[in-house]
Formats: sequence, structure tokens, C-alpha cells
Amino acid sequence: MTRGRLRVYLGAAPGVGKTYAMLCEGRRGRERGRDVVVGFVETHGRSRTAALLEGLEVIPRRTLVYRGATFTELDVDAVIARRPRIALVDELAHTNVPGSRNAKRWQDIDEILDAGIDVISTVNIQHLESLNDVVRQITGIPQRETVPDEVVRRADQIELVDMSPEALLRRMAHGNVYPPEKVDAALSNYFRVGNLTALRELALLWVAGKVDEQLDRYRADHGIAGTWEARERVVVALSGGPEGDTLIRRAARIAARSKGADLLALHVTRADGLVGGDPAGTARQRTLVESLGGTYHQVVGDDVPRALLDFARGVNATQLVLGASRRGRFAQLLARGVGVTTTARSGSIDVHMVTHEEIRKGRRRPSKSRAALTRRRRLSGWALAAAGLPALTAVLRPMRDSLSLPIDILLFLVAVVAVALVGGMWPAVASAVAGFLLLNYFFTPPVDEFTVADPQNLLALAIYVLVAVSVSSVVDLAARRTREAARAGADAEVLSTLAGHVLRGDAALPSLLARLRETFGLTSVALLERRAGAEPIPGDQSDPDSWSVAASSGNAPSACPGEADTAVVIDDTHVLAARGLLDASDRRVLEAFAAEAVVALRQERLEEEAEQVRPLAEADKMRTALLAAVGHDLRSPLASARAAVESLGATDVAWSEKERGELLATADESLAKLDRLVVDLLDMSRLQAGVLGVSVQPVSLKEIVPRAIDDLGPQADRAQGDVAAGLPEVVADPALLERVLINLLSNAVRYTPPEEKVLVTASRYGDHVEIRVIDRGPGIPPEAHDRVFLPFERLGDRDDHTGVGLGLALSRGLAEAMGGTLVPEETPGGGLTMILTLPVSSRATSSGDRASEVS
Repeated sequence: MTRGRLRVYLGAAPGVGKTYAMLCEGRRGRERGRDVVVGFVETHGRSRTAALLEGLEVIPRRTLVYRGATFTELDVDAVIARRPRIALVDELAHTNVPGSRNAKRWQDIDEILDAGIDVISTVNIQHLESLNDVVRQITGIPQRETVPDEVVRRADQIELVDMSPEALLRRMAHGNVYPPEKVDAALSNYFRVGNLTALRELALLWVAGKVDEQLDRYRADHGIAGTWEARERVVVALSGGPEGDTLIRRAARIAARSKGADLLALHVTRADGLVGGDPAGTARQRTLVESLGGTYHQVVGDDVPRALLDFARGVNATQLVLGASRRGRFAQLLARGVGVTTTARSGSIDVHMVTHEEIRKGRRRPSKSRAALTRRRRLSGWALAAAGLPALTAVLRPMRDSLSLPIDILLFLVAVVAVALVGGMWPAVASAVAGFLLLNYFFTPPVDEFTVADPQNLLALAIYVLVAVSVSSVVDLAARRTREAARAGADAEVLSTLAGHVLRGDAALPSLLARLRETFGLTSVALLERRAGAEPIPGDQSDPDSWSVAASSGNAPSACPGEADTAVVIDDTHVLAARGLLDASDRRVLEAFAAEAVVALRQERLEEEAEQVRPLAEADKMRTALLAAVGHDLRSPLASARAAVESLGATDVAWSEKERGELLATADESLAKLDRLVVDLLDMSRLQAGVLGVSVQPVSLKEIVPRAIDDLGPQADRAQGDVAAGLPEVVADPALLERVLINLLSNAVRYTPPEEKVLVTASRYGDHVEIRVIDRGPGIPPEAHDRVFLPFERLGDRDDHTGVGLGLALSRGLAEAMGGTLVPEETPGGGLTMILTLPVSSRATSSGDRASEVS
């Protein structure tokens, strides 16, 4: 089925005339002969808007009760069942009452579009998600009802309903927007000239981006070659802090104004464990990015500015959005910071520094040890050793006559420990050796030569070296353990992010491989599977004919394990092949995800097999139900007819004419039941196959309803018809309509107490006629209303032998085949009412219109 087209009227503020324009378009469509209905329109008490509803068919709203109050909402099922060409649905960003099927009205409209119905809707600029915070700053009023920009952007047509602030204020003064008692309050708050001007500019800029997108699509469709910029991509850097929401919305607006640029959010996980941010806030920001049509990404990197720029260049980003630094002024003097460093290295990438409310609150740093030694710290250790030991020697040399050798050794030991803490093991070892030589030459008798006269001094120097080396090794070991712990934490966060991405509903295997490639900066990742019949022989690791690519991500994936830079053997038939440089410490994470990739592959194949088997299972279920259901219904009339025929054929009994007539009637009734059962089964199969022949024509219910009641036979007096006078003809197949009514009446009579009668009423409602078959039986719980229309269901029957269970299922199918609907509802006072809705004949509608014109 072709999806319907969405047209949106976008306004800068309430009262500019969006609903009015939508209704005018609906009336124009109706005048052109299109089938237009009003699904939901809110007039807000505006008389001119309400006047436009006259002459348009309005679908009844659905009534909901919430916290003791009654609300009305769009009835999606009624609109889909009516199947018009165009449905008018107001307020795209509206939030439905709790208990509705969908949380937002735009989700209701999506269902109507999926049913092939065109929809015209309205929305104000302040309800767009990306502009929510800007509108709040302009007007001071938060907007609680929002709609994702992507929902509006994928509309087939967006029309801006524009009005100058002065004209809108005049409309308000004349009472065309709000009642007189509310005008003064509105003019002094939301509807100020400055607010309206800013909102109007936002609307114009947003629509301009949509126009550029449509123009690009037109040029691409027509192969127009011209000078066009490359597609822009906006990357927003997230630290996990509370300022992330502001940055995301700002980046979304930049992307929207840049000809529909792609929006990518990036969070850099520090390999030293200094991740920062709140995990709950990060998850919330990921959801916000995806709701704005963007994608969320996470990479690992020691150098945050370099990681940001490497990612931005890797995705061909043109703009980078960063938050202003939260660090204090003193901290900014000591180090340039991520923002300044990124801007200096950005090259051709435009960098936007965005201010936010967290600037003056400082930066919360995680309380983690800084023992993990980077290259900078090791260089600092060597520098300290080279400068510190000579300086210490220069300070102590004038005092060597007043200080003892143990004091000198302890001071040198302190210097070595300082070097170890700063630079790690090797600078400290070098410092220990240099200190040994300096102590020997300048402070150990005889001084100024490399000799030791006293053996105790030699022992002291040896202990000094041993202690210095031991301290250096301990510091280096602590640094290694800290780095390993930080790396494990970073790996755990990567695993959590990737697993969460899969669990959010993305295609498991492609998502897994794509995120794995992106996280570790690999060129390509491929899950290879040994071909069926290929035996594992030496050398087949480099034979592409022995392997097939089950799934891949990236350019030029490996065709066999031998072509990969890193190959992880999962089992006898599966290998994960990665191209690109990979740290040895990352292989453990790669192995974990390789195992998950195989599980995802097997799950996908199981789902495919389940999809293939499901029709067979449904057919088997249908066959089993059919055999169980029709067994009694076939045997009972067959037995009656056979008994009657055998009795008539008996030669040893002399039957009277009356008895012979009764036997013939029994046989005829039994065979008629068999005929109806076979016809129902055939019609049900034709309905399911979509080949039932339907011949619709104008039909008078005054003829059909009495005929259906008469066809009940002995039960005809249990039913009573009440067709309203002057009821127009309906569009239906006369034979099928009579069968539907007979099925409904038979079912109602079966459950109605003997002292009660089944009532059949018919009345007009707009362009439809509703036929109600009302019984006073036990009724059916509302939650089971849909189940009564399933084939072979006998819900609420007093036993399992009252029918095959096809009557209601067949009735609904026949009603829908004629363009109508069949729905149940509770009968006031007890019982069940089946409502059959059929369209009014165009002939009746035309005559009614002419009568209106004459009057």
C-alpha cells in the first residue's frame, strides 16, 4: 500500500490562521471532488473557523475518561475505517490523554499515513523540539508539547502561514483570536511585538532550510550539474555534563539551517579513566539527539581534542560545536583547554563555541589518581633528573663539612623518589645511578675522586641505589596497574554503549559491527563464515573461495582471514576479520564482541526461519481449528438428513402424508444447514485470498431489513425492525448485505432471553448510515470485543456446539469488502450492539444537496 502524503501548515504563533488555511484547503479539495473528512479540528471558539466546518464530514471523536474528567481525542481507527482521500487533523504536536494508544498525535497521524490516507495538519514553530529552549528564552514561557523536527521535515509539503506582528495584534484586538477577557493578558505576555518578530524570523529560517532541501532533491532527480557545496555535517562534542542539552539543540539548529545537514553527537571516553559526566545524563542526551534526527557516537582517546578532530575529519564534518570551558580562570592559565586546542587545530572545520549556564559553576573532576604515566610525565621526569641532581649537588657541596654522608644520601634519595613519582621507573633508575656517582665523587672520602676508602660508606651507597631502584619499580608498577584499571573502565563503558545501542532496537549485527569499527578506528570489520562443504585445511585462511562475508562494515572488507590485519577465530566456521591498527590491549574487547556477533547472526537467521515457518504454522492452526470446529456442524445435519432419507426409503413402515412431509422438511433443513456452512467456508477463504466478488449498488434498507428478518424462519418473531423514515439508500451488495444481517440477527437471537426481542435500527449520520442490531444477552467484556471477529471463536457460547464460529468473522469481512465497518459496543442496560456502518449512495447525497439548494 502506498503511504499517504503529509502537508503541514506551519505558523510562527497562535492565531495566524493555520487551522483556517487547513479548512479552506479541505473545502477546495471537496469542491474538486475529493473525499475529505475532518479527523480533528480545534476551533478555540473562533466563529469564522467554526463556520468553515459546515458542509465537511466530521469523524466522531473518541471519548476518554482520565482522573474523573472526560476528554475527546482523534479516533484513528474511525478515520482508517472510513478511508477518505484526505483527512484534516489539527495540532500535530498535541499530547494525547493518558490511556490513548499513542502518546502523541503525530504518531496517530503516522498510522493514518501508513494506511494510504493523505493528511493535512498544523503546527506552530514553538512546538519544534530543536527550538524549544530558544522560544522559552524569547517568550519566557516553556512549551511542554513538542514534536521532533524530523517528523515535520519529512512532510511532503510545508506551507508557512505568515502574518506580520501588527496584523496579528489587530486580529486579537478585534476578538478573532481570544475572547475579550483574555486579550489584555495575552498582549502583555506572549503576544508582544518583539516576541512575535523573533518567532516569525525563526519560522522563516526553519522553512528556508526545508526549501533548500527540496531544491537539492529536485536537482538530484533531474541530474542538474552545478556548483553545490558538499553535504554539511555538524558534530557536537558532549562531555556528559548538564550543558549537553543546550549544545545538542544549538547544533540541531545549525544543522537545520545548513541545508538539512547531518547531526552527529560525539562523546570521547578518556583512556586514562577520566570519563567525566553523569551516565544517566549521557543516556538522556543520546535519546535527545536521536529524537532530533541525529546519531550518537562514542570513541576512546587519550587526547580529547585530537579524538574530536579525527572523528570530525573521518565523517567529513564541516562544523564542530563545543561548549565553553567550565574551568576557572586560573586553570585556563595553566592549560589551554579542549576548546582552545581544538580551535587551533581545526583547520578547515568551523568551530562554534557555545555559552551555557554551567560556565561559572566550574568543572567537576573525577577523584581518580594521576599515577598513570603519560609521555609528557616521563619527559618531565627526565628533565627533573637532569636539572635537579646537579642543583642539589651545587647546594650541598658548600656544606659537606657540616653535613654527614648519611644526611647527603637521604637528601639524594628524596630527589630520586621525586623523580620516580614524576617520571616513573627509568628516569628514577638513571637518577639513582647518577646520584651514586655524584655522592661518590663529591661527598665520600676521599672527595673529588671515584674511590671509597671506608667499606661502610660503600655499603651505604649500595643500599641507596637498592632503595632508589625499589621505589622506582614500585611507582612504575602502580602506574601500570592504574593504567590497566583505567583501560578496563573505558572498555567496560564501550561495551555498555555498544550493547545499549543494540538493545535500543537497531539491527543487531550491522549495528554491532559498525559501532565496533567506529570505536576502535578500524578501516573495516567483517564477520566471515566458512562456506558449506569447505573443510578446514592448512592454507584456507588465505583462500577467499573457502569463505563468505556474513556481514561487514566499512570499505573493502576482508574476503578471508588472511587478508585481515587482525583475525579473531570464534569457532570452526566463523572468524571476525578487522583491517586497521589495533592495540594489543583492545583484542580482549574485540574477542568479546566477536562472540556477540555470532550470536546476533544466529538470531537473525532464526528470525528468518521463524518468518518462513510462521505462515505454515498459521495454516496448520487454521486447519486444526477448522477440523475441530466443523466436525460437529457437519455430522449433525448429515446425520439428520441421512436418518430422514433412510426413514423415507424404508418399505416396512407406512408413513402418513403428514409424517412424510415432516421427514422431508427435516432433510431439507439439514441440507440447507450444510449448504450455508459450505458457503461460509468458501466465502471466508475467498475473503482471506482477496478474490471475493462484490457488486455494490444503491440499496434500500427498507427492503433488506424485513427480508433478513423473514429469513430467520421460526425465529422471525424474535426480531423487530425500526428503520427511520426518509432514510437514504446505501452503497452495498444486496445479497452480501442480507447475509451479514442474517448472521448478526441469528447470533443476537441465540443469546437474547426468550422474553426479549432483538431490535434492528437504521439511521443516518453524516455521509454514512448506521445499522444497529441490539440484543439483551449476557454481553461481552470490552477487552474481548476484537476476539469475537476471529474465525472459529465461540466467545461467550454456552457450549462448544452452537456453531462453527465463522458468522461474525465472515460478517466483518463482508462489511469491509463493501466499504463499510462492523464494530461492537455495549448495550445500555446489558447486552451487545453490533453496529454496521455503510456509505450513503452518491445518488441520495446529490438529491439531498439539490433539496438543500431549493430550500
